[in-house]
Amino acid sequence: MNAKKVVKLIIQNWIREIFSIFKNFERTNSNKCVKFSPDSNKIASSSWDKIIRIWDVKSGKQIQSLIGHSDYVFNAKFSSDGNSILSCSNDNTIRLWDVKSGQELLQLKGPLALILLWDVQSGKEIQQLEGHSSDVISVQFSPDDQMIVSSSLDTTIGLWDVKSCKRLKEIKGHSNRINHAKFSPDGQFVVSCSWDSTIRIWDVLSGKQLQKLDVYPDVLYDVQYFPDGQTIVSCARGNIICLWDVRSGNEIQRLEYFCTLMCIDDLRTIQYKFGNEKIYCNKHFFYFYFLKR
Repeated sequence: MNAKKVVKLIIQNWIREIFSIFKNFERTNSNKCVKFSPDSNKIASSSWDKIIRIWDVKSGKQIQSLIGHSDYVFNAKFSSDGNSILSCSNDNTIRLWDVKSGQELLQLKGPLALILLWDVQSGKEIQQLEGHSSDVISVQFSPDDQMIVSSSLDTTIGLWDVKSCKRLKEIKGHSNRINHAKFSPDGQFVVSCSWDSTIRIWDVLSGKQLQKLDVYPDVLYDVQYFPDGQTIVSCARGNIICLWDVRSGNEIQRLEYFCTLMCIDDLRTIQYKFGNEKIYCNKHFFYFYFLKR
């Protein structure tokens, strides 16, 4: 059996799994974000109905509900060992949950315009990062854990030093709220997406804009680098997924998604090469495509 047939069989199996899961998802309120567990056996979905649901991948059945947030849940993500889930909500809280029992283990609350560093074991606040003038929407550590990038309703991106907790740079350019800002795999660049319908790439050292992609007449929800740092994937309202070449800024591929995607899970990609054609298969991102270089 040649490699292409193997890939086809893998894809068919993944599609069956994914379809069985999403048939159940459709019976719940709209899911804002879905994330896989580290072992890929479970999915955590966060929703507008304030509930975090945990699903078994093989059966497609809901196995746990985490109830406690008083407003819609932005995001919920498994811990590295898969035993707990960390969630954040519009109720201005971060909560830690036990996956097995569904019990809330910890609740953290703080001002929306601040970035707060917490000790997960004690629940105590370690440090505050001040600088944004409105709600902070997303934060991410750099690959070497030395910096933090943040995005805000104030239309700016912040770069912060973890040790000193000082803002290194305030990056301006977007004209509307910035939904996400994320580091490249090597930590040298940041990619951001905004309600101003643009994706922008920034140099971390200088803070200067390197690329501006005016791509959508609609809202961009999320954006992320591929592990090789050469490709960016974005999702937008209207169920559109796009792939972009980092160097040229050109759109490589556009995909129509079969349900609303508002958050991109960590990309763990299997890549197959056949001459000039590459086949990417990604169980965690719910799609496959043929990409010609």
